[in-house]
Amino acid sequence: MDFNVKKLASGAGLFFTRAVQYTEEKLGQAERTELDAHFENLMSRADCTKHWTEKIYRQTEYLLQPNPIDHTGARIEEFLYEKLDMKAPSRVTNAELLGQHMEDAAKEFGPGTPYGSTLLKVGDCERRLGAAEREFIQTSAISFLNPLRNFLEGDWRTISRERRLLENLRLDLDACKARVKKAKAAEAKAAVAPDFQETRPRNYVLSASASALWTEEVEKAEQDLRLAQTEFDRQAEVTRLLLEGISSTHVNHLRCLHEFVEAQAAYYKQGHLHMLELQKELGSSDEDVLPNAFALNSTHSVAAAAGASEATESPVETETLKIEEVQAPATGTRKVKVLYDYDAADSSELSLLADELITVYTVPGMDSDWLIGEKGNQKGKVPVTYLELLS
Repeated sequence: MDFNVKKLASGAGLFFTRAVQYTEEKLGQAERTELDAHFENLMSRADCTKHWTEKIYRQTEYLLQPNPIDHTGARIEEFLYEKLDMKAPSRVTNAELLGQHMEDAAKEFGPGTPYGSTLLKVGDCERRLGAAEREFIQTSAISFLNPLRNFLEGDWRTISRERRLLENLRLDLDACKARVKKAKAAEAKAAVAPDFQETRPRNYVLSASASALWTEEVEKAEQDLRLAQTEFDRQAEVTRLLLEGISSTHVNHLRCLHEFVEAQAAYYKQGHLHMLELQKELGSSDEDVLPNAFALNSTHSVAAAAGASEATESPVETETLKIEEVQAPATGTRKVKVLYDYDAADSSELSLLADELITVYTVPGMDSDWLIGEKGNQKGKVPVTYLELLS
């Protein structure tokens, strides 16, 4: 118990001495030991490295997991599995969830329907995109995020701890210097011999005793100063070696950055290939698979109607389309459902109401973005993007 009390008292005294020295330095009342310029540059470089490594690390986390709520949940889950010494399961990406929902919807709508079959193809592509994204996230975490985090949680904490210790030893050193300076000043003042004509013998004896005490204090203070200087120099060398290791950290992070770029390039390339394959599948599908893409497949879907119109020598001319003279072909007409309301811009167009059914066909010389629509006794041009082909 006595040992602990003494240790506590010694620590409190040391803390008080450092606090006094620090306060006097801030007030300009005490001298401060300055580090050399090279050492200062090393510390500045280390601080800059820590600052930007932390920013890059955080922003990369947000890039790989954009949703802040999911990001926080992922970190908590990762922390728990790490503490339990278990491997965290792979997290399903948003693209994979979207693909799963599309495939489930296709089963409900019927995989044989145009919409259902297209949902199946797009859903499969989304699942593959999600798998590529998950692989990219895992690769980036291993090759890029982990080295950055290891620096922040390992090397930088060691550097910070040694720098704090160096600062404390510097305060001790400067306090010892101030103590030696004060002791020498008091010794010099006490060493001045008093005048026997004006000073009593008793005071002279006291003055000589005080001088001896101050001499002893100076010797003790100088011994403490030498010890403090030795400890400070040793700690400065340790800290210097750690700070110089920042160059190796930069080299390591540079290699990790190259690996991150390679992983990102492979991810985007794979995603681009998946989308090209999907486009080819959808582009080569029958018009029943893409019911809203009349413009893409109008030539194929109404080839018979165009032939029949040409055989009967329709009065329609390519320069001027007269709606009242257009006759429905014998073959090639289709039933469609109107998706949205449409107001005719002029007398040649036909106004539409959502969900109503009309008959459409094409004629030679007509823009592929338009069809001729009929409902009852009304007839006019209708935009293909407003229509859905009925199977």
